[in-house]
Amino acid sequence: MRIGIVCPYTWDVPGGVQQHIGDLAEALTALGHHVSVITPADDDAELPPYVVSAGRAVPVPYNGSVARLAFGFLSAGRVRRWINDGAFDVLHVHEPAAPSLGLLACWAADGPIVGTFHASYEKSRVVSVTAPILQSALEKITGRIAVSEAARTTLVEHLGGDAVLIPNGVATERYAMADPLPGWPGRGAPAGGVAPETADGGALGFLGRMDEPRKGLHVLLRAFEILGRRRPGLRLLLAGPGDADDVVSRVSPDLRDRVVVLGMVSEEDKVRAYHSVDVFVAPNLGGESFGIVLAEAMAAGAPILASDIEAFDRVLRGGRAGALFPVGDHEALAAAAGELLDDPARRKQLSAEARAAVRAYDWSSVARDVLRVYETVAFASAGVVESGPAGLRDGA
Repeated sequence: MRIGIVCPYTWDVPGGVQQHIGDLAEALTALGHHVSVITPADDDAELPPYVVSAGRAVPVPYNGSVARLAFGFLSAGRVRRWINDGAFDVLHVHEPAAPSLGLLACWAADGPIVGTFHASYEKSRVVSVTAPILQSALEKITGRIAVSEAARTTLVEHLGGDAVLIPNGVATERYAMADPLPGWPGRGAPAGGVAPETADGGALGFLGRMDEPRKGLHVLLRAFEILGRRRPGLRLLLAGPGDADDVVSRVSPDLRDRVVVLGMVSEEDKVRAYHSVDVFVAPNLGGESFGIVLAEAMAAGAPILASDIEAFDRVLRGGRAGALFPVGDHEALAAAAGELLDDPARRKQLSAEARAAVRAYDWSSVARDVLRVYETVAFASAGVVESGPAGLRDGA
């Protein structure tokens, strides 16, 4: 098949949706399909060969964050030309409700369209006001996918319609094995064994946008203030976009030398970071429908401690594949992290459970589920009767 995929967020700034789209494109290509992705990006940005720039993005407040989107005459023209030149059998639009390329693509396209909904959010005045505009584009989508129950609920309650549930994918083999970063001891055996450490040491890790409040870094920093004084050898490894100096300034002076901020990291170093800590912490406050970072950490076999938001609870199987703490509670985070650091056997168990649970999200199966949706909408557009996936029959 010839498949066109529309990314709403700039490729220049890493994010879960961009990671999802890139991995999906590569998985579909490996299955023998022709894939082209269009995305906001600077014209001089280094992009994979299958990615096309629709022009520079601008920052727009969206879903409790600031997203870099593209929406205007220049982008509309590039999207239209890309669709015409691509002659796609199916167009796959991600986050079609976002004020970005997805809307432009829906308005410009005439053929089969699949939409994937990633976001989970409360209904707002903005959503209510823009709903009539969105409907003109969303009604052209013939197959709908939600990456989680939370995203599906958002679609049903705020935009109408239903969707087949296909989770985010993760390239599990990419994360399974890696050496720790220089100066970090790692967790021992590749199969998920955890090297013991002294009672006053250990390492906690975080990966995400450090300047985005809903990612919860401030909760982790407050917990580190408590735990760091109880454990003189404890270190904190942070990675992701944000101002490193600002982050460090929020830590008490006597603890700052134990906080290492990597900032933006390469894909290789991201994998190594997961293998460099004793406990990976996901302190997110909400607005997550799945949590691709969580799935990556699971694939790496990192023992996980996460806030008990609904999406994380589901992915971690109610706490079996990762420990949970009450969202926003830094004291509970500190207590739970201390317990895990003192219990190598528990960490080893969580690591093994995480590796087993994440197999359900491997791209080898997720991409085929997405492909079945493509085939269903393509056949329907051609007038061929095809039953398709059960979830798609039920409501997409």
